[in-house]
Amino acid sequence: MSVAKTQVVVVGSGMNSLVCAALLALKGKKVRVLERNDRLGGCIRTEELFPGFTHEVLSSWYPLFMGGAAYPELKEALAKQGVEFLSSAYTTGVATTDGRCLALKQDIADAVARIEKVAPGDGKAFGAMAAQLFEKDAALTFGLLGNNPYDWKLGKLLFSEWRKRGTDGLMGFASESLESFRRWSQRTLSSDLTRAMMAPWVLHTGLGPDDASSALIGKLTFAAVVAGGAPVVKGGGSQLVAALVRIIEAHGGEVLTNVDVQQITLTGGRATGVIANGVAYGASEAVVCNVTPPQLYGRLLPQAPENVRTKAQSYAFGRGCMQIHFALNGMAPWRDPEMLQVPLVHLADSLEGVSMSVAEANNGLLPRAPSVAIGQPVAADPSRAPQGKWILWLQLQDMPSRLKGDAAGEISVPEDGRWNETVREAMADRVQARVEKVLPGLSELIIGRRAYSPGDLEALNCNLVGGDPYSGICSPDQFFWMRPFAGSDGARAHRTPYKNLYHIGASTHPGPGLGGGSGYLVAQTLLKKR
Repeated sequence: MSVAKTQVVVVGSGMNSLVCAALLALKGKKVRVLERNDRLGGCIRTEELFPGFTHEVLSSWYPLFMGGAAYPELKEALAKQGVEFLSSAYTTGVATTDGRCLALKQDIADAVARIEKVAPGDGKAFGAMAAQLFEKDAALTFGLLGNNPYDWKLGKLLFSEWRKRGTDGLMGFASESLESFRRWSQRTLSSDLTRAMMAPWVLHTGLGPDDASSALIGKLTFAAVVAGGAPVVKGGGSQLVAALVRIIEAHGGEVLTNVDVQQITLTGGRATGVIANGVAYGASEAVVCNVTPPQLYGRLLPQAPENVRTKAQSYAFGRGCMQIHFALNGMAPWRDPEMLQVPLVHLADSLEGVSMSVAEANNGLLPRAPSVAIGQPVAADPSRAPQGKWILWLQLQDMPSRLKGDAAGEISVPEDGRWNETVREAMADRVQARVEKVLPGLSELIIGRRAYSPGDLEALNCNLVGGDPYSGICSPDQFFWMRPFAGSDGARAHRTPYKNLYHIGASTHPGPGLGGGSGYLVAQTLLKKR
């Protein structure tokens, strides 16, 4: 059985898929999006976990999208669909279990002053770091992230930067880009509090403070949030998903759920469609797949060249992630009321503590004192909870995918190493007790708590292998030109060994996040083709 052929078939309905399909549809391309699950959006999953409370089960914040290349082209169409992004005047901050805390606003100069007040010298160091990132190195850093790594534009950019900097200057940039966060912060910052505030941002790409390239990634994500804020979608990310779907359908496209793609059809080395649920979906111009490398070059393309299949199976996934959601019968009980205005606070006592929890997780142990990202979406969007109530969105990016033990020796883990409900809830209890050290009285306010283990996350989205929220660790061997892996047999960046078959998603350049970057880049490639 077959259905009518369309121009482009997109496999998966995550952020990159919907961005790619919407951009193509707006330019007149006929697009069909196929999603294996019963709902659209990938890691954008909005649910009413408790009556009257709107929770983001997985991802939540949209600084990458609003600061990326796709949003300007979709902004008008999204606004017509009623999509509204909301931000707090504040951005991020840190809280420690010994009672210290620091809140930052969406203003680099104000952040410099606030940091300088509690850590003399570190505010000026942050200001200098931000100036280098957003002025001196902006063209090169954002050019690397925003362009196809194999496009002529990137070669032109590198040549231009070489003329400005010389060979030594480019090598200096490369050296700084490979430095670990620990080394940079120990050399540059004087205060443990400043290091504790910045170090957890390294975890937002799956790295740890001792990993190569963690300095660049940690500095960039932290400074970008301070400068650009932590916006959310009014009413939840599902509003954005629904709007992108309406844009696609209004321009002649089709979006289907419960359609599990099992095979990509090839004719003479060229992708011509897919087979899903026994149905053939033809594509006259391109097939775009938002899947992990092992899925693409395993189940969907078992006939791929052996070298490519071997590299795909060697693609490395990172640590697991845990999400814990609280509905509260009142405002979060911060010692300092100013912290109520901060969308995303990290609970971390020190750089050493962040590194230790990462090391424990990397070795299969439940961390005794994990770093906790404490999200407060109501700080930006009051409609998420009933008046006077509150939501806490907790993310722990230092969880083991497979369990070997408990660093604290308190929780028994199953022999098969798999997460189960007992381990999940015991770990959630540990996290809640840790959070209560900075939110005294939290337990008395809890209306409901819902925890998701790394195993639960993978069950919700097959791209989150082992509960890795970034679909592959962003280490230097799997980033920039190397993401998902070094090119061979035509497989590089978003290209595959087959004509008209493209690879997008968090496993591809420019990596994870809700930016839609790979979807945008592939859409531009397809729109340029005659």
